[in-house]
Amino acid sequence: HEHPTQALLDALTIQRRKGRVEGLAVTICGDILHSRVARSNMFCLASLGAEVRVVAPPALMPVGVESFGVRAYQHFDEALPGSDVVMMLRLQNERMQGDFIASPREYYHLYGLDSRRLALAKPDALVMHPGPMNRGVEIASHIADDLERSAITEQVEMGVAVRMACLDILTRHARGVEGWA
Repeated sequence: HEHPTQALLDALTIQRRKGRVEGLAVTICGDILHSRVARSNMFCLASLGAEVRVVAPPALMPVGVESFGVRAYQHFDEALPGSDVVMMLRLQNERMQGDFIASPREYYHLYGLDSRRLALAKPDALVMHPGPMNRGVEIASHIADDLERSAITEQVEMGVAVRMACLDILTRHARGVEGWA
């Protein structure tokens, strides 16, 4: 239930854009319950000294999520003030059985990132999304495409580099173990 390379590339993207991870307030909003990305980012970013906030409808928030060292919110507007980074997550419809949200339209109304909500975060807050995005459900297109605030394209670029580095490290170690080619 984790996605460690995504967390590494997200931390690298934050480091490159903000100059640090430690001391930043990172708000992660969306399907926390089903998201491997959320779980790995909670571990990684908290370990690097970020204040991690998670926001989701009650049905999409894991029980006991605070044990990950994060602050949990049900209302997006309450979590955003002071946020240095706003990371949106995709609804994991393929992992849901039953009705977790009333409708995509209502979800966007309550949890979608639009201009009004982004204005609640710090003026230079970085916007992230691991993709794929459901535009108009999790995030407004003009926010996702804003080259000044959005790091989504950089996340994709960092993904290739981080995963190549991980494979290189793993294969170097494996070659040194007896019995490996």
